[in-house]
Amino acid sequence: MSKIAIIGATGRAGSQLLEEALRRGHSVTAIARDTSKISPRAGVVTRNVDVADSAALQAAVADVDVVISAAHFAPIPASAIIEPVKKAGVKRLLVVGGAGSLLVPDGSKVIESPNFPEEYKAEATAGGVYLDTLRQEKDLDWTFLSPSALFVEGERTGTFRVGKDDLLVSAEGKSWITFADYAIAMLDEVEKPAHSRQRFTVGY
Repeated sequence: MSKIAIIGATGRAGSQLLEEALRRGHSVTAIARDTSKISPRAGVVTRNVDVADSAALQAAVADVDVVISAAHFAPIPASAIIEPVKKAGVKRLLVVGGAGSLLVPDGSKVIESPNFPEEYKAEATAGGVYLDTLRQEKDLDWTFLSPSALFVEGERTGTFRVGKDDLLVSAEGKSWITFADYAIAMLDEVEKPAHSRQRFTVGY
């Protein structure tokens, strides 16, 4: 059993990560600006923290083994997460990534494709910068897990594929993963690290 801090624990990905961690018997520090929607139960401690408050975030993660960040990229720089985690003495940081920086068969990035939605470009661009920042990181044992192109609500099947830097596409031409199955892949990585200082991806 590990002590896991989840930043952004009330979001769609973060809430599924919380459920999966508890299902496996881990203890969780659930961090969000407002944690009131998280129901009290065994194994969960909630912390109301704005990630812009570096000292508060550092204090919130001070006694954990692993930090999983499910925070959005566009509003905050990577350093707003990375530096408090390092100062708290936590060695492992796992990040809920984006699909925009994954590669398609011609070698270009998903974000560079002509039909990439304009409304997601700022977040996807910031996600790519975050990944580049992690790749320069010398101290943390980091992992960046990119979902498939469509990151959606849906059932927890436990059946999916794992890839590296290339977008996973099904035989039907669809690239997708549910939040629940994504959470399985992330907690698998927590328990049995296989992608230290790497990005990987998950999809059907």
